Amino acid sequence: MNDNPTNAHEYSVSELAFSLKRTVEERYGRVRVKGELGRVVIAKSGHLYVDIKDDKAVIASIMWKGNVSRLSVQPEEGMEVVVEGKLSTYPGRSQYQLVIDRLEPAGVGALMALLEKRKKMLAGEGLFDEGRKQNLPYLPKTIGVVTSPTGAVIRDILHRLEDRFPLRVLVWPVLVQGDQASAQIAAAITGFNHMAATNALPKPDILIVARGGGSIEDLWCFNEENVVRAAAASKIPLISAVGHETDWTLIDYVADRRAPTPTGAAEMAVPVRTELMDTVEDYALRLKRGLSRTSERKKLGLAAAHLPKLDTVLSAPRQRFDLLTARLFPALDMGRRERESRLREVGARLRIGDLSRDLGRRSEKLENVSRETFLAARRLLERANDRLTRSSTLLTAYSYQGVLARGYALVSDDKGQVVRLGKTLKPGAGIHLTFSDGVRDAVIDGKAKAKKKPTKKSENKQRDLF
Repeated sequence: MNDNPTNAHEYSVSELAFSLKRTVEERYGRVRVKGELGRVVIAKSGHLYVDIKDDKAVIASIMWKGNVSRLSVQPEEGMEVVVEGKLSTYPGRSQYQLVIDRLEPAGVGALMALLEKRKKMLAGEGLFDEGRKQNLPYLPKTIGVVTSPTGAVIRDILHRLEDRFPLRVLVWPVLVQGDQASAQIAAAITGFNHMAATNALPKPDILIVARGGGSIEDLWCFNEENVVRAAAASKIPLISAVGHETDWTLIDYVADRRAPTPTGAAEMAVPVRTELMDTVEDYALRLKRGLSRTSERKKLGLAAAHLPKLDTVLSAPRQRFDLLTARLFPALDMGRRERESRLREVGARLRIGDLSRDLGRRSEKLENVSRETFLAARRLLERANDRLTRSSTLLTAYSYQGVLARGYALVSDDKGQVVRLGKTLKPGAGIHLTFSDGVRDAVIDGKAKAKKKPTKKSENKQRDLF
């Protein structure tokens, strides 16, 4: 029996899926599609997944990481775009998809619509309010510049600063165009704000974010939300100098000051040094003239007041001083005479005899005290002498010389060490014997003499004697 009555070719699932893939790719090849971005997702791998749609259909699309890094505008949901790539299928999910090589806004109108939408959102948060803007320092010591290190912008800024007011400039190099530019610019603004000031690398007093002119696509990184929010959060006053005078980006609205050009930003940042010096000199001259005029007015005012002469002012105090001096010396002489008279009266009342008796009693008392003191001191000396004599006797008796005098000897080896045990000495060892009257040398013979036991004969003799 025939299992395939239609005689149709039988495919496996994989065969049919890859056949469809080849058919779609060969039929359509490279396509260009205009539509609105729906879902926008950047995976951890860096690949971009988006939906391109209109009011009737949706095409799932993908852009590989390498192409994503070259985008000048960050894709956002709702953006009108024109994409170019090739149509293919993804067999694993039985769906067709567009592999995008290029993605760009659908004309300036699309970018302007997106810009206006973002501007309204940020303005609604109060980021553009004038009340939150900071004043620029009049004489900054250090300026931080966020820009490309290779473009003409940094050279223009440095040249203008050199002409006006030379000072220290710190450059934070960044990309100023492309998909990675906004992240680098935001990181540079935040990095300057978080710098730890040191003598070698001081923290900037003012920031300049600068770029030369270009199309709206070229300047788009300065419209990105992360750049605008970093500029709004800056505690360091910030000047935006992006593009030409007619170019406006969102960072211009949030910056503390907006310069029409990078050169104009340098002019805003510092005054002209020569003009400042002239102004200071002019102020000094005006101050000197003002002080001179004030001094003259005061002098004329004093002259008009008819002030008395110095001699006239001092004449009365001088007379009083002379009068007081004339009265002082007689008063001192009178006081001296009064005290001499009182002293003579006191002396006359004293009795010479009374003084003699009093002196005699005091002399006798002093003699008694002296005698008792002498006797007490002698008794103390005698007791101390007795204690010293007894201590000397005990010391002599307990010393080793006293022991030797009683018939003992001190044994020492040939090294001078005292020998306390006989078993430590070997036969033939040399020793020194110290007696009370000198030292003698000796040698150990090694023969120990045993005690003699009584013999039977002697025992018998004993019995015979008793």
